[in-house]
Order: sequence, then structure tokens, then C-alpha cells
Amino acid sequence: MTYLVGKLALDITAGAPNNGRGEDNTAKVKYLTVGRGERVPYISAQAFRRWWRDSLPLGEKRSPVTRSGTGKKQQAYTDGRPDLYLDDDLFGYMVATKQGNYQRDTVLATGTLVALPAKRIVTDFGTMSRGFPADADPVIHEHEHYTAEMAADVLVDLPRVGTFEQDGGGLRKALSPAAAQEAVTAGAAEYVLRGVGALRLPLAERRRRAAVLLRTLAQVQGGASRALHYGDRAPSFVLLAPLKGGNNPFTRVLATGPQGAFFDTAVFAEELRAWSDELDGPVHIGWAPGFLGAQRDQARQDLAEEITAGRVVIDHPRTVLGALAKEIEAGQRDAWFEDATV
Repeated sequence: MTYLVGKLALDITAGAPNNGRGEDNTAKVKYLTVGRGERVPYISAQAFRRWWRDSLPLGEKRSPVTRSGTGKKQQAYTDGRPDLYLDDDLFGYMVATKQGNYQRDTVLATGTLVALPAKRIVTDFGTMSRGFPADADPVIHEHEHYTAEMAADVLVDLPRVGTFEQDGGGLRKALSPAAAQEAVTAGAAEYVLRGVGALRLPLAERRRRAAVLLRTLAQVQGGASRALHYGDRAPSFVLLAPLKGGNNPFTRVLATGPQGAFFDTAVFAEELRAWSDELDGPVHIGWAPGFLGAQRDQARQDLAEEITAGRVVIDHPRTVLGALAKEIEAGQRDAWFEDATV
């Protein structure tokens, strides 16, 4: 079995991409409190997953959302049809209705994007007085924003792409009996994944879905406050390592030092050696020019031996993710979609 595990980072300049609950007349960004009370901005995993999902190609059908109930009994859920919709397949769902309960644990796991150095959150003071009569007091409003490199872990469980658990493990089934029959009629086959009975889509469709996910990551858009704080929300840095287990040894490669955020080449190189027996191909690093200054060039020099040997690839995020998607579509990475524990 192979997981794509690693790290991604966004470069936020004077942005407020994910806001928390406002206080009085001030819009607050989301933040953690660490150390002696320093506020460290973060972007929730839910927000980034929403951007990623919304950035899927327009031609890719989304699972319809149903909203029901009122007050505390409100609920919203998708169709719960991973056989029909890529987003239900890769992002997961929970459907709990009188007709039955169905669930799919996510194939794509994302961590919270946290600012690497504890950057100061600033408050922007604003007023609204346009169209007011003379001598009228303006309406006062404030909002927060920040500048920071935001990093999070990421994992894609490739054997589960297009594979829907229907039995065992204490989990709910992914599909209702009627939906399961429709999936079989459309070409899904019975399969056993990690000891659990499942239905599996044809490999060509599973390859396609993984490739769409990777290409979409390269062009993620979204976020709050775009009218005043528009900025690039696609990852400026993404590391994806094909690992034969769900561990993520590369979680500490982006660190904070006296000069700010940096790529720790020593940590990366040691983890690369320590996990070499579990790696199932080269580690792909997409790194936008200018992100973290001149460190990309330095990393290329420091990792020249690994790059020459084909153990590491460093290029622009769009180039790296596009090339990896192309290899998957061409069937060059089919072994990643199988599970040795079957």
C-alpha cells in the first residue's frame, strides 16, 4: 500500500483568509494562543479542504448537498455516492437519515495550516462615511490580517481511491444496498481492502480521480476577505512522498529559526535515509520561486546527490503536481493503488 504523505505551505501576505467569530465591531482571524500568550494565526483544515474542493474543474460533477431541520436539529449532507462523485469519494461524508446511515472516512487528510514563525496579527481601522450628510459621524469598523508562511501536513490514501468499504471494522457502510447495486451494474467490482469487504471502481477511473486531485491542488483558490485581501492561495510549497505506510516523517522539514521560516535540509536528508526502505519512489517537492527567498536554490545544491540519483525531485509546484498526475494517469504508478495487506 502506498500513501502520498508530506507537507504543504501557503504564502500569505496581508491576508485574512480564514476568519473566526467577530468581537464587537472587529472581524477576527483564527488564531492559536501559545507561549506567553502570543497569538499565532491558523487556517482550519475545513477551510482549506473547502477551497480545494471548490477548485475542482468545472466539468467535475459535485455531489449535491441536502439541508434539513431547524435550530440544533439542522443537518447538511451530500448524496453520499462516491461511485458517482469524485468529491464524495476523496473528501468523505456522513449521511444520517431515516432511510439509513452511511459514512465514508476521508481519503484525503489535511492538517491545520499554522503560521511557522509567530507573526503579529495587526488590526486595520476603517470607516464608512460615503453618502452620509455633513457633520454625520462615520460608521467605524475594524478587521484583522497577517503576513505569514502557513504549513500543514497532508496525506492521500491511494488504495482507498475509488474503493468503498461495505463491511466490518465497526464502520458504517459507504453505500446503501440500492446504491451498491447501481455501482456494481456500472462496473464496480467486489474487493477486500485491509480485511474489509468493499466495492472498487475500475483502475482507469481511480487513476483519473487521483490525478484530478493533484492538479487541483496546484491551482487552489478561495478564502475569505478577497475584496480587501486578495492573494494567491495555491500552495507555494508542497512535499509528497510515496510511503508504504501512513506515517509522515517529513512533518518537521519546515521549521522556524532566528531568520524566520526555513526548509531544514538536514532534517529532510536524515528522514529520507531513515525511511528509505519504506519509500516507494522519489520524494516530490514543489517549490515556487521566491518562496523562502533563495532557499530553493540552496536546497537543490544541498540535495544534489539525491536529485541526481532520482530520489528527490524539486521543481515548481504546478510542474511537479502535473507531472505526478500524468504518471498516475499513464499507469506508471499503478502499484501505489494496491494494498499488500489484502
